[in-house]
Amino acid sequence: MQFIEMSGRTLMSMLEPDEVSPDELQQAGLTDTCLVRINEQGDIEVRRHGTWDVIGGLLGNFPPRAEHASGRTWA
Repeated sequence: MQFIEMSGRTLMSMLEPDEVSPDELQQAGLTDTCLVRINEQGDIEVRRHGTWDVIGGLLGNFPPRAEHASGRTWA
């Protein structure tokens, strides 16, 4: 499975109104500086000590938004 990694701040900047809200992500433990990744299905995962936890998801045309916001490609 491929992912794009970015900071929590970058993820927050690319959210659209019909997706998971910033408040919901923050309640799940997302911070501006934490490491997150998005998989090809749109699942948002946050890096925890020794593991990744799914904390939400993206909808719609998220692949180009994720690439543009992060400056990275799928790996």
